[in-house]
Amino acid sequence: MRTTVTLDSDLEVKLRARMRERGLSFKAALNEALRIGLGATRQSRRRFTVRPSPLGIRPDVDIDKALALAAEMEDAEILRKLDLRK
Repeated sequence: MRTTVTLDSDLEVKLRARMRERGLSFKAALNEALRIGLGATRQSRRRFTVRPSPLGIRPDVDIDKALALAAEMEDAEILRKLDLRK
């Protein structure tokens, strides 16, 4: 396909640098850049792995009841503050 492309000056500089580095024509350098940008050539990425680590939770603490415990502590603090106003 033949078309006219208007490039920003900074992109032209980068494209011409790639032309010189790889010994490519303008057309080849532009096509390569578009293929990379559009994802035609995918670079292999390192696989992400999760490394679990112990949280240091005490065995006597039931974390399933954490929200209930937080609510109780909040209620107790509200009652304490109300008592101070009397």
